[in-house]
Amino acid sequence: MPQFLLSNRFWTAFGAMLAALAVAAGAYGWHALEGDQAFRDIFMLAVQYHMWHALGLIAVGWRCAAGPGAAKWAAFAGICFSLGIVLFSGNLYVFAMQAQVALKGAAPVGGAAFMAGWALLAVSALAKSD
Repeated sequence: MPQFLLSNRFWTAFGAMLAALAVAAGAYGWHALEGDQAFRDIFMLAVQYHMWHALGLIAVGWRCAAGPGAAKWAAFAGICFSLGIVLFSGNLYVFAMQAQVALKGAAPVGGAAFMAGWALLAVSALAKSD
């Protein structure tokens, strides 16, 4: 695994940047999609999942600071959260803006990545810190 993925600074900064992007996406979706409530609701759901998992990435950074044993599992959680944001939220963003699915099956895979990420974060919390 690349060393930067074990860095608490990387995950904390990456999570904070993705959280800022979620705020920007929320503002965009709220104003740009005001004419169609159904698409606006889908877009805002994507924003919610995006934000919660950006905050999860900050928790990944916190766990990476606990030591190498915890950092390994936390890094895998961070990868899962990142994939989930792209696949789940990204697919919903595209659907809300274009009324078509960007990548068929991506949202369920992204949702599974979110769940795996939370499970891996729990493993990180239970892992020996070394």
